[in-house]
Amino acid sequence: MLIKVLLVDDHDIVRMGVARMLEDVKEIEVVGEVKTGEEALVFVRQAEPHVILMDVNMPGMGGIEATRKLAKRFPNVKILAVSACDEEPTPSRILGAGAAGYITKGASLDEMVRAITQVVHGSRYFSPDIAAMLAKNWANRDKADKSPFEALSRRELQMAEMIAEGKTNQDIADTMGVALTTLSTYRGRIFGKLGVDNDVQLSRLAMRFGVINKE
Repeated sequence: MLIKVLLVDDHDIVRMGVARMLEDVKEIEVVGEVKTGEEALVFVRQAEPHVILMDVNMPGMGGIEATRKLAKRFPNVKILAVSACDEEPTPSRILGAGAAGYITKGASLDEMVRAITQVVHGSRYFSPDIAAMLAKNWANRDKADKSPFEALSRRELQMAEMIAEGKTNQDIADTMGVALTTLSTYRGRIFGKLGVDNDVQLSRLAMRFGVINKE
């Protein structure tokens, strides 16, 4: 079986490097390279690859939201997250969005091929450090504080993330496809569920519970 792979990364050098690594692997064919999650949705709709190597941190939609949309629309396409970040909550968030595995950008060619092969055949794959961290986090899960963000719907969570990241009302409304007046209604509902009064308090809460990075 020839495994068709799509590369999604906003850095040209990274995409070129991965493509060159994989070009000599006879059982894998890189069928496309795109820069954004939006482009990935269009590409997959036109020609479904078997596996998507998905960068996590990209401008625009971003890897987590792109993974969520792709996993819902194309459940047979396997998504393998590739990121320079090996710390929580990023791995858990993208795995929760539907990724079948997670490797770091420092992975060797052998590991990348192993990961692609495993996910395309229905298994999961995690880089060793990621696997150990996830196991530890699951073991301690019951001891952790329950996140108030669990009370939000998927759409509310998406909006809360954008508010916490400092996006403008117009940017949020455009991304969500809603009117500014509707956005105000959503915002009030989110604030009520989270017990906050303003954007600053929401951002602090989001950082505390790992909804957004602290950088």
